[in-house]
Amino acid sequence: MNNLTRLIDTTTVANIVLAIALVYSVAGNTTRCVAEEPESPACFSGIYPHLAYFNPHGECGTGAVVPWAGKLWVITYGPHYPEGSQDKLYEITSDLSISEFEDSVGGTPANRMIHRPTNQLLIGPYVINEEGNVRVITPEMMRGRLTGTAAHLFEPERKVYYATMEEGIYAVDLETLEVTEHFADYQQQTGHSHGNRPVDGRAIANLPGYHGKGLFSGQGRLIYANNGDAAPEAKRRPDVPSGCLAEWDGESEQWKVILRNQFTDIRGPGGIYGNDNPETDPVWAIGWDHKSLLLLLLDDGQWYTYRLPKASHCYDGAHGWNTEWPRIHDIGEEDMVMNMHGMFWRFPRTFSRQDSAGIGPRSTYLKVIGDYCVWNDRLVFGCDDTAKNEFLNTRRAKGELVSPGISHSNLWFTDRGILDELGPPLGRGSVWLNESVGAGEASDPFLLSEFDHKTLFLTCSTNISLDLEVDFEGNNEWELSHEVTLVAGTPQWIDLSSTDGEWIRVRSRDVGENVTAQFQYSSNDERMVNADSMFDGIAGAGSTDVNGGIVRVRGADLRTLALVTTNHSGDSSTVHTFYELDAEMNLSQVDDAAGLQWSLEQSAIPEDILEADSASVIYVDDDGNRWRLPKGAAAFDEDGAMGPCRVDREVVTERDLFNAHGTFYELPARNAGGFPKIRPICTHNRRIKDYCSYRGMLIISGIENGASADNPHIIRSDDGQAALWAGVVDDLWKFGKPVGTGGPWQDSGVSAGEASDPYLMTGYDQKSLELSHTSDSTVSITAEVDISGSGDWVEYQTFEVPAGEVTSHEFPAAFNAYWIRFSTDADTTASAILTYR
Repeated sequence: MNNLTRLIDTTTVANIVLAIALVYSVAGNTTRCVAEEPESPACFSGIYPHLAYFNPHGECGTGAVVPWAGKLWVITYGPHYPEGSQDKLYEITSDLSISEFEDSVGGTPANRMIHRPTNQLLIGPYVINEEGNVRVITPEMMRGRLTGTAAHLFEPERKVYYATMEEGIYAVDLETLEVTEHFADYQQQTGHSHGNRPVDGRAIANLPGYHGKGLFSGQGRLIYANNGDAAPEAKRRPDVPSGCLAEWDGESEQWKVILRNQFTDIRGPGGIYGNDNPETDPVWAIGWDHKSLLLLLLDDGQWYTYRLPKASHCYDGAHGWNTEWPRIHDIGEEDMVMNMHGMFWRFPRTFSRQDSAGIGPRSTYLKVIGDYCVWNDRLVFGCDDTAKNEFLNTRRAKGELVSPGISHSNLWFTDRGILDELGPPLGRGSVWLNESVGAGEASDPFLLSEFDHKTLFLTCSTNISLDLEVDFEGNNEWELSHEVTLVAGTPQWIDLSSTDGEWIRVRSRDVGENVTAQFQYSSNDERMVNADSMFDGIAGAGSTDVNGGIVRVRGADLRTLALVTTNHSGDSSTVHTFYELDAEMNLSQVDDAAGLQWSLEQSAIPEDILEADSASVIYVDDDGNRWRLPKGAAAFDEDGAMGPCRVDREVVTERDLFNAHGTFYELPARNAGGFPKIRPICTHNRRIKDYCSYRGMLIISGIENGASADNPHIIRSDDGQAALWAGVVDDLWKFGKPVGTGGPWQDSGVSAGEASDPYLMTGYDQKSLELSHTSDSTVSITAEVDISGSGDWVEYQTFEVPAGEVTSHEFPAAFNAYWIRFSTDADTTASAILTYR
């Protein structure tokens, strides 16, 4: 027996028949499940609410999901539990029933490996044989937050290494489960150690950085990665030194540091099994710094560095908490899959020094993914959805919003096609960012292939000559592509869209100061402006007959979603009604006056977060900086029928969904770049009252009372007086491409030489500009762009705008930047309006 006996959410699954026939239909970008059998569990965009797992801790993430012995095995984790927690090992059967291992020990595990010599799955502290029998390596036997498992260097037939997030390194005999400590885990108590080390004479790795992530063995070494730093600055700035990639020969007293940067997964072509030819197969490590993604390659005993662009900055915190466990993983396709910084990548399993071709972007995503696999011919993502602890992700725009009543997450079932069907690929990154470079110095290679539009910005504070060199075949043979002469203080931008090749690097012929080489990539956004029918029934911007309300996740004893609707009677008095959404997705009115009042007080929507003038939407961040965003439908300039609507909320762990004037944006935490690194997801032009995450789903309130009952995403109450929309956060890509109109000036008084507020530019693919003024003579209007999102402003173009005329400009398709601003050479009344189509 495997002791998997106790059922979870038995009221949901007890009557599920053993043979469930599911029909999957792809509507736009995301697979939606439709159950044929009446007993089949509810399913919304691939999320089965009854499969949600909970813990009472500050976070409930998915550490690993692995098919084994005919079942799907799942482990969850709390945030900081080296000595165990209330998290569980779960088993899911083909009929989608879920049960927990009664001897689960919890902790913060995210390691997984299939050990071929003994035919066992190693997942967290659990060792599972081919029959599904489970043995446990308890925290007393092997202390620490388990983050990686790798083949043993000397006895791979029966032993493996385990690593903890605090640099504990153990060898485990998989026959006896005997544990040998090589390096002690230095987290002495539950909670962060912040650099405290053991003092009892045990060996310690003593590596820079902390918050370990990856472990892999190959070419005679054990390789370990951490992705954070405990320095106080790491909680505030994403550009401070952080993280580490290191190696150990299995015998020495010291580790060798390869690179002092943030790293996560370490893999080879053998994937979860370990390399078939460990002495010769390549090893890859993925990471990042404040400039770009990093890909390190170990080939023939040597390490090589490559750089790739970032799609999202939500992962950028130097403390390392925001990444979870990005992976390079084999899902049965010709190429492997890499997920990193909000983008799925195609990763060739042949990647090596002489064959580095083939890495390419697939699509961008919003979920926080801990692990993924293919099970029963479906792609399954294990996610980190709803955390009770916001950690450092607080801001004024959220108000005093209470955190979810209990941490929980879920699995997301879909098909492999989803990897190419979510958000359009987007990439930003640099090889040099305000750096000193030497004569003859070459940058790291930066990915060049497959994006439709590619721009390179070059700036410096000294006169220098640069060569752009391209590796066309991915064989480490470099050819001159462009020769560039830079004049100090005069930026250049180069359209690389027609430049083929796999990798590009920049070589300086001269000594240079404050040199920047920043890439901006994008691919065509083929989405229509009109929303998918799955959103039918969500109130339009001008809707007046709307059912809206505030939503929040209730506590551990209930595991339900609260909805408080607001209605106005004829004498203008306000009537609130309290509803609950349960695990079976039944929405019912409940008599709970205390719960209703608590929800109104603790989940209130803050007002006066956004301002809109005739030009655009204005947001003032927590540091007092002003930012401008495009406008959507004109109806948003007026108060809607539902009153204040939610602007900012965390819907996946440690990053926000920002809703402004009809557009949803992904918003990083303040310590991961914050508002300057925001990016648009979609323009919905709907009057959305509130939204949150629940059981892995995205829940939206603000449903038209007369909406058709045909949309399976809309859940209606049993009394017909309340309604919610349910899907997955990555459904938002199907609302339509981001569009809008606005700018920093609309008949605005401006002073000569004074820069306007920054106006968002990133993430939009068809951009045009109109400039005008009221002066009697020509006015020079200069446009500057922030090329890095970190305040690196450079001049784009100066426009001579005649009196009484409108100067129009269409930005080249390849041109992208984070923000744009304007200034004039004379006092005037001016307009600078951009249209994004």
